[in-house]
Amino acid sequence: MVHLLAGFPDNVVAVAASGYITSADYDGVLVPAIDGAFRRHRKIRFYCELDPTVVDVRAAWDDFKLGVEHLMPWERIAAVTDASWMQSGANIFRPFIPGKMRVFGAGQTDEARRWIVEEA
Repeated sequence: MVHLLAGFPDNVVAVAASGYITSADYDGVLVPAIDGAFRRHRKIRFYCELDPTVVDVRAAWDDFKLGVEHLMPWERIAAVTDASWMQSGANIFRPFIPGKMRVFGAGQTDEARRWIVEEA
């Protein structure tokens, strides 16, 4: 399940993900939020709190497509997770993201939230 988090500036799409992530989570929550932010801003930031989750194959494909379709406008990406496979995946894609990207441990939520909104 993916749900939007409140209390972030308009140029930050912030979500929490836990449990079993499906393509419906992307189609119904994530894609509309990101597309809307891109219509309002030239560059956006993405913040995600990830509990150890299971992602179905179609959702993983949707995640990859979403990143590729919007490759250049990412200003910052922050992921908060203790799942080692998610941390490794973030490190694999880090060289392909033109903006800044950081992975924080689950106990660093406050630090991650400060970082995603701070001035560049």
